Amino acid sequence: MQIFPVSIEGESERYFVVNVTKVVDCIDEARCQEVQHYPEGTFPEYEGEYRWIYGLRIAPSKTEGAHVFRLMKFKTAFIVSEDIKTALERIGNLGVSFERVTGPHEPL
Repeated sequence: MQIFPVSIEGESERYFVVNVTKVVDCIDEARCQEVQHYPEGTFPEYEGEYRWIYGLRIAPSKTEGAHVFRLMKFKTAFIVSEDIKTALERIGNLGVSFERVTGPHEPL
């Protein structure tokens, strides 16, 4: 993970940009609610990747013990462990939201 300090003109607070470089292949496609692939031949550069995943679920046993990572074939998602989530929540309003990606889906 890379953390870059940034300053914003007119703001006295410090801000940081986070870049996650670790990529893990741990999507549990069978437990996801809906998986969308790119239609064949539409975007060759994204061949084999996911267009979108609803109700994302990962296999924790395949995370290699990582606490912060992106998903192979679906780099939109930024995954953090429960420990990291708790620490971030203690900091306060960061402009992020969290969605559980392990365990059963909550009833609608």
